[in-house]
Amino acid sequence: MSTVGHYENFPVASLVCSPHLRKPIVAIYHFARTADDIADEGDALAAERLDSLQSIRRDLLAMCTDADFVSARWSHVLNPLHKQIQDLALPVQLLLDLLDAFEQDVVYTRDRRRYTGRAELLDYCTRSANPIGRLLLHLYSIHSTQALAHSDAVCSSLQLINFWQDLSVDIPRGRLYLPADAVLREEIAFARQLMEQGAALVHQVPGRAGWELRLVVQGGLRILDKIEATDTLRERPRLHALDKVIMLLRSLWMRASD
Repeated sequence: MSTVGHYENFPVASLVCSPHLRKPIVAIYHFARTADDIADEGDALAAERLDSLQSIRRDLLAMCTDADFVSARWSHVLNPLHKQIQDLALPVQLLLDLLDAFEQDVVYTRDRRRYTGRAELLDYCTRSANPIGRLLLHLYSIHSTQALAHSDAVCSSLQLINFWQDLSVDIPRGRLYLPADAVLREEIAFARQLMEQGAALVHQVPGRAGWELRLVVQGGLRILDKIEATDTLRERPRLHALDKVIMLLRSLWMRASD
């Protein structure tokens, strides 16, 4: 597992992913990855990025209302996703929420707009990160209020961890996630609190997916350890072989305590 990133820890067709869910997981991943790259990568102007994201949104909505619609520009991304929407009743609103978050990334970066506080950050997380967890729970037919709350906590924590580990990269690029009046160590502690609140989800997700989730949770907590020991305004923390051993052992301990 790499350091915690926006989608780097997404369980894409991994060895521990249930085989029958690999296609829907890959379809969701490629949709999210494509849209995220439009928002963040390359040299396109903000107006071009927004136009591309809105184009995906229009075609996605058209596909959901017209079974015969074929996207001329995004068929490689939307056709596989559309099949999963039809076969598995994926909640389309969660996919639209992701697009909304990516559009917000473009606008905030363009305007060099700084987040005003934790509440605004968490609102962003409800659209940038939490939909991924909810989509995965949907694939496993897990819909309880408690499980959804735990998933939201884990996903929001992962998003915040990504912010705090990437300050040295994001700030020069105009991505000002850290509020001006925030104390970083307090935000790190809050991200850890969220992860610990949501960690009970590992006992609600069955089989191999539960093991994957244990590693995701422990990876996030281990990155927080690294962030606390690193000046992330200057460098990005990394996980090494020993860290992965520690994550695995802690994952086993979570299993033993079940």
